[in-house]
Amino acid sequence: MNTTIKARNSYAKGTRSYTMSHIRGKDTGIERLVRSYLFFKGLRFRKNDKRYPGHPDVVLPRWHTIIFVNGCFWHAHDQCAKSSTPKSNVEFWTKKLMRNKERDAQQQRELRKAGWKVLVVWECELDRKHRQERLDSLYRQIVTPPEAEEHIQTSDVTRRTLS
Repeated sequence: MNTTIKARNSYAKGTRSYTMSHIRGKDTGIERLVRSYLFFKGLRFRKNDKRYPGHPDVVLPRWHTIIFVNGCFWHAHDQCAKSSTPKSNVEFWTKKLMRNKERDAQQQRELRKAGWKVLVVWECELDRKHRQERLDSLYRQIVTPPEAEEHIQTSDVTRRTLS
């Protein structure tokens, strides 16, 4: 008896593109989670400010800090299980995701050159297991003066989520 289950295409012909075009680019669940935490901690910010390269998800002018909350798939997070290349139309997706990654790097360089502290929070860092630790670390990164920053180890959370 063959118990193989085939993935079913639940879209009528021609509607997948329409559906994909309506995926939200801002106010995602992970962005709302980060903003809610920062607001609870007493930080005030602007969201999706179009005056800056990349339209950052969170801008904290008082702390001169910009935060990008990135989805692992769309921003090609290195060595992350949530970041994979789709099996169909591989060439298109590889180019698209690499362009996204290159654009992100360029925008972050521009912001740093302008004197902003740029922080990136990845979707995988906000899973239930690591969420509180990452958000606490983010808060410390924001409020810690630049001369004391080398003492904050931001890569610990990322290293654990990639394992």
